[in-house]
Amino acid sequence: MEIQYQQDVVQARQRTREIAEQLGFDAQDQTRLATAVSEIARNAFQYAKGGTVEFCVAGEPQAFLIRIQDQGAGIPHLADVLAGRYTSDTGMGLGIVGTRRLMDFFEIESQPGQGTTVTISKSLSKRTPSFTDSQLQQIRETVIGRSPQNPYEEIQRQNQELLRAMAELRKREEELSQLNQELEDTNRGVVALYAELDEKASSLQQVNELKTRFLSNMSHEFRTPLNSILSLSRMLLARMDGDLTAEQEKQVTFIQKAASGLSELVNDLLDLAKVEAGKIEVRPSSFEVSDLFGTLRGMLRPLLVQGSSVALIVEEPDGISPLYSDEGKVAQILRNFVSNALKFTEQGEVRVSAVQRDQTVTFSVSDTGIGIAPADQERIFEDFMQIESPLQKQVKGTGLGLPLSRKLAELIGGSISVKSQLGKGSTFTALIPIVYPNASEFPTELQPIASLEPTRLPILVVEDHPETLFIYEKHLQESTYQLIATRTLAQARLALQQLRPAAIILDILLEGQNGWTFLREIKGDETTRTIPVLVITIVDNQKQALTLGADGFLIKPVDRLPLLNKLNTLITENKSQKILLIDDDPAYRYLVKQLLIDTPLSILEAANGQEGLNLAKREQPTAIVLDLEMPEISGFDVLKQLKNNSVTQSIPVIIYSSAQLDAEVQSQLAAQSIAIVSKETGSQRTAIAQLQDALVKAGLVLEV
Repeated sequence: MEIQYQQDVVQARQRTREIAEQLGFDAQDQTRLATAVSEIARNAFQYAKGGTVEFCVAGEPQAFLIRIQDQGAGIPHLADVLAGRYTSDTGMGLGIVGTRRLMDFFEIESQPGQGTTVTISKSLSKRTPSFTDSQLQQIRETVIGRSPQNPYEEIQRQNQELLRAMAELRKREEELSQLNQELEDTNRGVVALYAELDEKASSLQQVNELKTRFLSNMSHEFRTPLNSILSLSRMLLARMDGDLTAEQEKQVTFIQKAASGLSELVNDLLDLAKVEAGKIEVRPSSFEVSDLFGTLRGMLRPLLVQGSSVALIVEEPDGISPLYSDEGKVAQILRNFVSNALKFTEQGEVRVSAVQRDQTVTFSVSDTGIGIAPADQERIFEDFMQIESPLQKQVKGTGLGLPLSRKLAELIGGSISVKSQLGKGSTFTALIPIVYPNASEFPTELQPIASLEPTRLPILVVEDHPETLFIYEKHLQESTYQLIATRTLAQARLALQQLRPAAIILDILLEGQNGWTFLREIKGDETTRTIPVLVITIVDNQKQALTLGADGFLIKPVDRLPLLNKLNTLITENKSQKILLIDDDPAYRYLVKQLLIDTPLSILEAANGQEGLNLAKREQPTAIVLDLEMPEISGFDVLKQLKNNSVTQSIPVIIYSSAQLDAEVQSQLAAQSIAIVSKETGSQRTAIAQLQDALVKAGLVLEV
């Protein structure tokens, strides 16, 4: 149909509604289609002075498609119109945007001077069967045959549609208001419930904290007197203060056993309180299952009663990757398993084994004991739970071992399960991840060691106490050695992959880690066995350390000079050490030689700076003692040339001069030398001490 006059716009609206009704659209969709066509047809009439409206059914599934076309000047600001940014002269500018929202499909083409074409469509209802060509032709003839309605009737009908729409909106608004009211009532109920839950949770938290605090305080308070009782019992049984009668020995043994049982209960309570309070710390480290089992064999054999018909078998693990987890906690779980198995097995065997499946290791402890009923297999993991049995009255226990084991396993990312049959035995299993899931310091790739100084020798220190690391750092400060600190064996292994240290300082008593294993590992590897290892620990086990391959041993606490002397001795391996004296004054050179007469050092002399530079390049001394005030080439220039030459820049230099130095010069010299010693020292003893201290810092061995 053509759009030539104002009433044609109204007729296009009427025609659209009639066709939509014939095609089976409901009243709401009829209104949407009529409104959309009315808006676009009005635009064509208003801006292009006319146009055409084409109606058709097309596509599969079928859709009612309408195309409105005009030959006007086009829409110059189409992008702004479609974005909703354009406002027409009437203040609206919403016809095209509104039409797009009402239709399933909307497309507009507009070229300057060539007119505008708008194509819109709406899919037919799925309940409406597809129309054949003959049916569509019949609809066409019916619509064309109808006489045009009075425009006023169309306006009246449009008003009625508007009233119905407003009534529908009002109804929906009332429903929405009712829903909002119900939602507010529900929200108030939820808020009140949450407040009550928060109050209950807070009360439970306080009760739990009080319980944990009580258990912790009680356990700590009990520990001291219990340890005293155990120590005194051992002293009495050892006859340290005289002999005991048979009856007295029996009584003291009862006391010792009772104190030992109570001590075990206190320790379990304390561990449980720590786990529940979240205060127990996981200390992951790398360890081998074979080393763990080796430690357990020696630890668990005393649990076997002499003459018992129960055999404890620890299978040798095969093909299991090293674990990066808390070795101490894994060992504690296995100790609890084995201890329970030995208590409730009268004859047969208790077998400990481990196998690797993917990224977990399955530790199993099987026994041929009395077994556990299916109904009790979950109850045994409850605190203080002890299952009634004939053997239960004969053995001591707290009922805390298995609950604690489960909590410890969960803490390191694992789990615990049990399989058992009455009269046949039980198998307790702990699944432990190969890598502790929450490990923050176990890197997926090697991290570079920060700021290695090329003129200093790296010393790898394995020590888990930050205070001791701080002391070592102060001891090695301003020496020829640079401290590379690691707090776990895993960190130490990674460091060894990145650098080759001049020596390793190793503490054996690392919490949750086996220092002896690391020592055996270093000395068993061809790539690291020649690195000197100095064991520094609090326990005097020098014989064991040297047997396992340690090159030196010191007992904590260690002073600075003994530490540096020991490192110097281990690193030089008794090689001849040379010291170069550069001083134009023969008297001072003689004095220094006399100060060092009792040391194993070879002493070279240079009477001027140039001779000293030549000797330093040719002889490569272990250290240089340099005077600053010399003719021709001063000590300052000699020092500068030494540090700028790649052959001599790593040789430690000791400034030994009578020159008066201001703060700025002294600071510059300190950055390029190991120590600054004054020739003006009053006593010979002080001069010897200062020079020896400087030489030790430079890496020289002064003891024969």
